[in-house]
Amino acid sequence: MEKKKRILSGMRPTGPLHLGNYHGALANWVKMQDTFDCFYFIADWHALTSDYENTSQITGNSMQMMMDWLSVGLSPEKSTLFVQSSIKEHAELFLLLSMITPVPWLERNPTYKDQIVQLSNKDLSTFGFLGYPVLQAADIIMYLANAVPVGIDQVPHVEITREIARRFNYLYGDVFPEPESVLTETPKILGLDRRKMSKSYDNAIYLSDSPEEIRAKTMKMITDPQRMKKTDPGNPEICNVYEFHKLYSDQQTVDRINPACRKAEIGCVECKKIMAEFLIQALAPIREKRSYYEAHQDMVMDIILTGNEKARKVAQSTMASVRSAMKIKGF
Repeated sequence: MEKKKRILSGMRPTGPLHLGNYHGALANWVKMQDTFDCFYFIADWHALTSDYENTSQITGNSMQMMMDWLSVGLSPEKSTLFVQSSIKEHAELFLLLSMITPVPWLERNPTYKDQIVQLSNKDLSTFGFLGYPVLQAADIIMYLANAVPVGIDQVPHVEITREIARRFNYLYGDVFPEPESVLTETPKILGLDRRKMSKSYDNAIYLSDSPEEIRAKTMKMITDPQRMKKTDPGNPEICNVYEFHKLYSDQQTVDRINPACRKAEIGCVECKKIMAEFLIQALAPIREKRSYYEAHQDMVMDIILTGNEKARKVAQSTMASVRSAMKIKGF
């Protein structure tokens, strides 16, 4: 039997997960479990790169994230689910890789440049923020990952990891495979205000939202800006609510909404109400599973500890090879 290729990916525990997180990553992660040997980790050290001043929420957010993961279908039987900071080997490999990574490689990182501008209210002039791609590389190659699932905008992140792995292998001998990017298509899904769905924009629908919260948030969604009155014809193709209909409503409803909007036969309020009920129905299994895990948090902790142990064994093996290759074995 052909050995499964290994996938590695992670998320920062910065708060509850929303529909953007689900469609952007989690849905693909769940599908990959049956095809790949998957390692998924909570990147709590990465959360410090931009939020180092307030760390009080990281542990709680990590537990909430794991419950979200389990609720959408990530399985500890199929995947290794673990917490980054519990595997101290990540810090050791990060240190060793930082010794061989040229600073210009980090300074040209497009995300580094973009976030310096976007997060101008924070002091990001830290070594940790500049060097987070090195920690990211350590996360990936620690598990000898063959591939990393990413959107097209994240391919440069994986390329830095490939360069670092290539440089290590050149200097010390072949230890690490160069991971490939696995491009994942993500449906178009925006926040309530048509910006990118984000916790920081306060425009997100969360996986843990109640039906009442979903109905209230749906009523705030921006529709066709040209449609001022119910009698004005609309254009579904520029309406965020219609994009949600295509994701969550049945085909019969989608086929009815489109011409009805264009002919002003349905108003935006009614359209939102219909979509909200389909969304609530779609998220019901996730909410049900999450309620179960909220009532059985000891089980969630056991899943984390088991995943940590599985990840630690792989990391310890990798670091033995790294120390041997670098001829740094200690006494």
